Amino acid sequence: MNMPYHIVIEPQEYLKYASVIDSKKILRLPFMNLGQGSIPARNWVWEHSLSIGAERHWILDDNIAGFVRLNRNTKISVDSGTIFKCAEDFTDRYENVALSGFNYRYFASQRQKQPPFRLNTRIYSIILVNNKLKHRWRGRYNEDTDLSLRVLKDGWCTILFQAFLANKIATMTMSGGNTDEVYVDGDERLKFAQSLQKQHPDVTTIVRRYNRWHHHVNYEMFKYNKLIKRQGITIQQGVNDYGMILKSL
Repeated sequence: MNMPYHIVIEPQEYLKYASVIDSKKILRLPFMNLGQGSIPARNWVWEHSLSIGAERHWILDDNIAGFVRLNRNTKISVDSGTIFKCAEDFTDRYENVALSGFNYRYFASQRQKQPPFRLNTRIYSIILVNNKLKHRWRGRYNEDTDLSLRVLKDGWCTILFQAFLANKIATMTMSGGNTDEVYVDGDERLKFAQSLQKQHPDVTTIVRRYNRWHHHVNYEMFKYNKLIKRQGITIQQGVNDYGMILKSL
């Protein structure tokens, strides 16, 4: 997508990644094989971002197979990193956005009218994190939902973009990472649901769908969290496509 990035790996994986990725793009964690899923790595990324003076940082799961633009009920493949700039600029219009990110492609039906973004809900997998937050990633399961709920309870807002969507590969269909370390309990993910209910019993119930257990979160209480526009921000009128053009392939 022609954009700068870093990949964060455990040190024992370096040679494998360096054989296919420019070594300048690789950041090596100072630990390995903790068996705690992605939490230690995510918190290390956060501290690294702070150390270089960034106000926000993106953190993406490693099972994203591309992105699309949803416009006029049509999903069009995107090959430009410009979509991240669009999300950053929109987020920066407001002073109280804790997390923003892209929805999954399969959660935004093109058969129904969809808003360009949804406010005050969970942000998964492709996340722009405000470095000013007092919280950090925690636990073993459902860390995206847990952090979303903690910041919402603090009065922050979250923005889930639907103008741009991620081709997220289904959970547990790729080897490595959480598939090998976290998704191995054999209880049809009951511990996942129970974990979030224990953290947030006021908004979480456990339901059974698609032959496994799920948590169900009621985000209704956060509808009163309102976006606060930054002072001095001028929002241009009209449509800004950021130089993106539609091509027939």
